[in-house]
Amino acid sequence: MKLEVKRLPRIFPLLILLAGCAVGPDYVRQEAAAPAVWTQAAAVGNSMQREDLSRWWQQLGDPLLGELVEEALRNSPDMRSARARLLESRERQDLADAGLFPSLNASLSKSRSKTGSSATTDLYSAGFDAGWELDIFGGQRRAAEAADADAATTLANLHDTQVSLSAEVALNYAQLRSYQARLQIARDNLAAQGETLQLTEWREQAGLVTSLEVEQARSNLRQTQAAIPALSTGLVKAENRLAVLLGKFPASLHDRLSAPAALPALPDTIALGIPAETLRQRPDVQAAERKLAAETARIGQATAALYPSLSLSGSLGWKAFTFGALGGSDTLARSVSASIAQNIFDGGSSRSRVGAQQAVQQQASIAWEKTVLLALEEVENSLASYANSRERKSALQMAAASARNAALIARQRYESGIIDYQSVLDTERTLLSSEDGLASAGMDELAALIGLYKALGGGWRDDAATTNEPEISQGGKQ
Repeated sequence: MKLEVKRLPRIFPLLILLAGCAVGPDYVRQEAAAPAVWTQAAAVGNSMQREDLSRWWQQLGDPLLGELVEEALRNSPDMRSARARLLESRERQDLADAGLFPSLNASLSKSRSKTGSSATTDLYSAGFDAGWELDIFGGQRRAAEAADADAATTLANLHDTQVSLSAEVALNYAQLRSYQARLQIARDNLAAQGETLQLTEWREQAGLVTSLEVEQARSNLRQTQAAIPALSTGLVKAENRLAVLLGKFPASLHDRLSAPAALPALPDTIALGIPAETLRQRPDVQAAERKLAAETARIGQATAALYPSLSLSGSLGWKAFTFGALGGSDTLARSVSASIAQNIFDGGSSRSRVGAQQAVQQQASIAWEKTVLLALEEVENSLASYANSRERKSALQMAAASARNAALIARQRYESGIIDYQSVLDTERTLLSSEDGLASAGMDELAALIGLYKALGGGWRDDAATTNEPEISQGGKQ
């Protein structure tokens, strides 16, 4: 129905009063319940002092690793895609905010008409049209609130991409260094076994041993030799994976990574903080909480559709039979109107939309609770993995030292003819297994630490270098 223009001023105070409210539930930011301490904290040398984990890889003391992570955060396809989604969400945020304001359009037109034998008539018109749907029950404000929360969710997802990407780069770098170390161990053992084979062949020529021992020595050497291609393949894969993570062609990092280097050093202590701080730090928990806020706001947006809507419109223009006459007082035309619309019957679809959105909001609430629990589980598992990997590495260090001594003694005794070749064979196999296991254990320990930093939510920061991507914005915000 229509309201007369002259009666509008009488209802303005009521409209202003109504415009101050918004239907639907008001969101209250969620605070997750968390245990007071981590159960495995003491086992990893925990420092209770809170620490900045935004660049946790710097604590490993490997400048090349730091360079690779920073390059990945700038250039990785995953990061560029996440930044593009962030730009999209910010534009949708502005679009939702624009719905709160009036619209104004300008027009200029000319029409020509002719009836029967009459002369042709031209009609010129120019003017402005304005329209505004008053947000009396807060539907537009709830939509803008939901868009704001969506943008915050997208930003948190970008931060989560940073966390995952930095951990993946570090993990592949650690794998590459581990493969280099294992290859060197295999080649060193291969050289030692080659010397043993040559010695055995000399002893056979001297009639001191049989051909059986020669074949055993040769078989041992070939088995070690057969392990090298698999290790080389792993090395190439880790190198190529690193290149792709940085947004580069495979093998493009070969010159920078070909020189073998030791695994990054591990810190003596780790600043774990308390579980509640970790939950606030983790971007996946932040994203789930902001998603819940958005879905809560959309309940109000759906509820507002149950109430009347008020629209105001007006126009100001000129019409004349010649273009030069436009603008004269006798050509001026103006109008103002208001309309109130109320849905009378829609088969219950509007209320069903409210009910459906309430169910969506409940799902988002459950998803947030699950994300919190999974975050706590991931940290506890990572702490246990790191503590146990350190213990395993310590045991393998002692085992490898004993294996090296045993291999040296066995070879010396074999050269002296005190023992047979079987003892040498056993000690060489044990040595290779122990040294390779130790190298793998070092990798596992570092991987567990990387997983722990990831579980703690480290590796993200909110700055222009990691949240903006100007080159993908065509004519938009820079």
